[in-house]
Amino acid sequence: MWQRLPGGDHVDAAAESFRMLADPTRIRLLWLLCGAELDVGELATAVGAARPAVSQHLAKLRMTGLVSTRRDGRRALYRARGGHVRRLLAESVEAADHHLTGRPDHP
Repeated sequence: MWQRLPGGDHVDAAAESFRMLADPTRIRLLWLLCGAELDVGELATAVGAARPAVSQHLAKLRMTGLVSTRRDGRRALYRARGGHVRRLLAESVEAADHHLTGRPDHP
């Protein structure tokens, strides 16, 4: 698998996903959405950001396919879009932990 480069469209989409994760607020939002479905108000409170800012972050995450939404009456509920997003985020945070603590990747 690693001997052949992925197609250009796949590389571009992956780069866009990483670009979305380059913002600390979006990482926090996505982390919360990996564990639960939440609305904008709940997310804004949890991350300590204004609702309009959270809405803009969610729109970007949704546009790149990292977050999905569903309606529940008048509320829009957001969640991480599948196990691949959870794994991507978990691996990113784990890599950061190894970098910050100096622990080796494999014991």
